[in-house]
Amino acid sequence: MEEVRARLVARFGPEAEGWLAEVPNLAARLAAGWGLVLGEIFESGASSVVLRCRWPDGTPAVLKLSPDRALLNKQVEMLRVLAPSGRVPAVLAVEAGAMVLEEVLPGTVAEDMPQKSLPQQWGELVAALHAVAPPVHWPLDLRGRFDEAFVRIGRRLSEPPIGARIDQAAWQRARQRCEKLLDSQARLVFLHGDLHLGNVLDGGPPRGLIAIDPKACIGDPCFDAVDYVVAGAGNEGVEARCQQVAAACQLDGDRLYAWSRVVAPMAAIANLANGGPEPALDELLALSRR
Repeated sequence: MEEVRARLVARFGPEAEGWLAEVPNLAARLAAGWGLVLGEIFESGASSVVLRCRWPDGTPAVLKLSPDRALLNKQVEMLRVLAPSGRVPAVLAVEAGAMVLEEVLPGTVAEDMPQKSLPQQWGELVAALHAVAPPVHWPLDLRGRFDEAFVRIGRRLSEPPIGARIDQAAWQRARQRCEKLLDSQARLVFLHGDLHLGNVLDGGPPRGLIAIDPKACIGDPCFDAVDYVVAGAGNEGVEARCQQVAAACQLDGDRLYAWSRVVAPMAAIANLANGGPEPALDELLALSRR
């Protein structure tokens, strides 16, 4: 619980302490109202507390609670829009600041699954997600997603360990590359928007891979493959993985590789912040300078 507290306080400030103190009472009230059997805390993220539970009919589920009600409400909306794909968890119940989702089983995260067959499975996942028609007047697009990300992540360049390895020139180069790709988008789809290896779980046969925690927006289909491609740094290499993933997802390989050069400095910052492996960092830095 201390790790959860640290992440929430870092995200929401000291007021998160008061919200956390009320989580046991909130969870108990919701469990009584929905007929849930509560279990243990389950891999909570930076903006929420997640507990395992069982729905009244015995269905394994998770109860997700967040002090950011607007964020959770938007996530519910995104999951419901993506539901026809069959590749997101079903929403079982919703209340302000809380929702119950089916638990994805076996639930192994993609980064821990056998890697040989993963590109093909990723291609099937992306195809299913992108087959969902973009909602009319959906307010979020990929340009807005990157506008926010460049500002939020760019602040970290002022941190000495990060600024020493990634300079403003590399950051501006990434922004320019991004603008060029955004200006040349041809096919627009409804993107998951945050499809990295930690947000994809094994749903077992016949469902296949299941995507969680969407930040759905409309944009270039390559974007939902780029985080997976960049995660090849320090492994088989970004270029080699790009070729595999582009073929499996039926995407333009040159365009996917161009997106990887945009995302590379962001991934390098995450690597530096989390103490990631040096070979991966070296490749990401080289990719952002190239």
